[in-house]
Amino acid sequence: MITCVVEYVIDPTKIEAFERFGRRWIELVNRHGGTHHGYFLPGEGASDKALALFSFSSLAAYEQYRALFGVDADFIEADRIRDESGCVLRYERSFMRPLLS
Repeated sequence: MITCVVEYVIDPTKIEAFERFGRRWIELVNRHGGTHHGYFLPGEGASDKALALFSFSSLAAYEQYRALFGVDADFIEADRIRDESGCVLRYERSFMRPLLS
């Protein structure tokens, strides 16, 4: 299993748009073979940081999902929420493997 951790810097004045963006991506990840563990939004402390975590069975499975970016109409629409609202200022993606009991 591989888990993608996406660290976002968001515009805190556009949190509702970020939530729409996040809900759409949760649906897409789950529909295309992944397991979305959720978005984690500001609670206390820094108000411009957010995280997303989702897993795929392998890096190859993740790459199949990524092949839909810019091609699949639902993926394009989800990215449009981010792009048109300006809710995401920047993001960084990393991959981790879980250590479970």
